[in-house]
Order: sequence, then C-alpha cells, then structure tokens
Amino acid sequence: MPIRQGIAVTGSVNQHGQVQPIGGVNEKIEGYYTVCRARGLSGEQGVIIPEGNRKCLMLKPEVVEAVRQGRFHIWAVTTVDQGVEILTGVPAGERQEDGSWSAGSVNARVDDRLRELAETAGRFSGNQVFEVVAEQEDDQADAAGEEGEGED
Repeated sequence: MPIRQGIAVTGSVNQHGQVQPIGGVNEKIEGYYTVCRARGLSGEQGVIIPEGNRKCLMLKPEVVEAVRQGRFHIWAVTTVDQGVEILTGVPAGERQEDGSWSAGSVNARVDDRLRELAETAGRFSGNQVFEVVAEQEDDQADAAGEEGEGED
C-alpha cells in the first residue's frame, strides 16, 4: 500500500496505539518545513504530531502562514490509526463483533497478511522442517545406494 512520502511523523506510541507527546515539536516541524521549502512546497507536505503537543506550538510566522495558505500541513493525532489514515488515504478500519476488520481497511489488509504468514510458518514449523530435511537425506542415501549396487 503506498505511503505518502511528503509527510514527516513524530511522536511516541504506547502499547495501546495511543500517540504520546514528545519534546522539541516546534524545532522538528520548523526543520522539516525548511527542507520542504528548499525543495519546493507542493501543498502536500506536512508533519503528523501528537495531539498532546498542539498546545506547545509556537512556530515561526513563516510556517504559520504556509499552514494558513495550505502550502504546508500539521496534523495532530491521538492514535496510530489516525496517522495511518493520513499517510495512506485509506481508513484504518474498525474491529467488527466477529473479530474481523472493516472490509478494505488498512487493518484488514494487515490482518490478512499476518494470517497468510502464520499459515506459511505453520507449514514449516517445528519438526516439519526436520522431517523434510530427513526425507531429502534418505532420498539421497537411497540414490547413492542404488548407484553402488552390483559393484562388488
């Protein structure tokens, strides 16, 4: 799934997918803005920050004006899912009563891929790998024995 490449992300995430505040948010935004301005503002660039840092924003007037004009963006999020939606343009998805995710969502795609990997790993887990190797070794030994028959 494509990820928008003009968006910087900052923050920390807890085990529940909640985005937590960080230090230096103004400097991080202004630094990325400076890079984007030097390369040419497209109106697609911006920074995803923790919602908890919104009250800490004290940005240079140039950055504030670029945001006001829609040439640069700052998105404040409280969850990873909100950030995923901004980065992909696809809904993160909601957990359904049966444990599945909303159809076509990022989380549904992730869940499908993880299940596929688990099934693949299950086919080659534990003793199964050793059984396959042992069968190959037995086949090789049988082949070597057949080649050597009748040479006495």
